[in-house]
Amino acid sequence: MAPRLHKLINRPEDLVDEMLEGFCAAYADIARCGGDRLVMRAQPKAIGKVGLVMGSGSGHEPAMLGWVGEGLFDVVVAGEVFAAPGPENMLAGIRAADRGGGALVCVSHHAGDRLNAELALELCEIEGIENVEMVLLYDDISSAPKGREAERRGTAGLFFVWKMLGAYCEGDVSLASAKALAEKVRDNTRSLAVSLSSCASPVTGQAMFEMGADEMEIGMGLHGEKGMGRQKALSANETIDLMLPLLLEDLPYRAGDEVLVLLNNSGSLTLMELFILYRHAAARLAEAGIDVYRCWIGPYATTLETAGFALALCRVDEQLKALWDAPANGAYMKQL
Repeated sequence: MAPRLHKLINRPEDLVDEMLEGFCAAYADIARCGGDRLVMRAQPKAIGKVGLVMGSGSGHEPAMLGWVGEGLFDVVVAGEVFAAPGPENMLAGIRAADRGGGALVCVSHHAGDRLNAELALELCEIEGIENVEMVLLYDDISSAPKGREAERRGTAGLFFVWKMLGAYCEGDVSLASAKALAEKVRDNTRSLAVSLSSCASPVTGQAMFEMGADEMEIGMGLHGEKGMGRQKALSANETIDLMLPLLLEDLPYRAGDEVLVLLNNSGSLTLMELFILYRHAAARLAEAGIDVYRCWIGPYATTLETAGFALALCRVDEQLKALWDAPANGAYMKQL
C-alpha cells in the first residue's frame, strides 16, 4: 500500500502552528494555546497540586494533545513533525504546569525527547526553579530485550500512564509519589506494534520507508524505527498469535492477572480490522486465564496515515483500576 503523498495543508512551515490553533479552537472548553507551542488546560488545576508536562513531536495526533484536560495533563509542548520540542519550549511548559506542588516531566523514551528534557531540567537548575522531576517512559518490547527495559522506546502503551498519572495528580500527592506511580504503571505495561505500510511526511512529501504490498513488520517504532524484521503478511489471527505470546512472556503476565488492553490504530487501519484483531486477542487472553478489565480500540497514538496497529497490555491492581475509572475530560480521553 503506497502512502498518500498529498496532504491537505497550507505551507509546510506553518502546519504545526495551524494544527495547534485549530485544535484549541475546536476544544476551547478543554484546552487553550499558549506561546512557545504550549497547549494547556483551559481551567488550571488547583494551586498546590503536582503539575504534569510532556513534550512530543507532532504527527502522532491525537497524542499528545488529546490528553490535556481535567484528570489528565496540564501542559503539552509540541515539536515539529517527528521531532522533540527544544529545551526552551520545554522550560516554558514546566513553568506553565507548576501549580506550586512541583512539576513532573514525562518523557517518551526517544533520544531527542530525552536529551531536550534533560537540557530543560538543566535550565531549571540555572534559573533556580526547584521541585522538578523527570520520568522516563517506555513500553515497546521489540526495541530492547528483557532485562534491558530502560533502553526500550516509548510507544502507544504510554496511553495507560497518561490516564492513570493524570488522575493521581488531581489528588493531594507529592511529586515523588507521582513519579513512583508513573513508574509503577510503566513497569506493568508492555506493547508491540505491526506495520503494513509507510506514511509520507507532510514536510518533505517523501515516504518514511518502503514496504512491499505482501509484507509486514512486527515491532516497528512510531517513526519507522526497525522492529523484528520484515516477513510475509499474516492473517489477523496469525498476527495476534505471533504477537500476544511475546507480550505475555515479557512481563510476564500470568493466569489470574487483570489487564487493560489497548488496540491502537497507527493511522489508516479500519475499525473492521481492529475488531477482528481484538476478537482473537480477547479469546487468547481468556484461554490464558487473564481477565480484561477495560479495553480501548481506536487511533490514540498515530504515525500520520501508517497502516498498522499496536497491542498494549497493562496489569492493574485495585489502585490502578480506581485511577483508570476516575473522571477525565480531554479531547480524546473522556471518562465520566
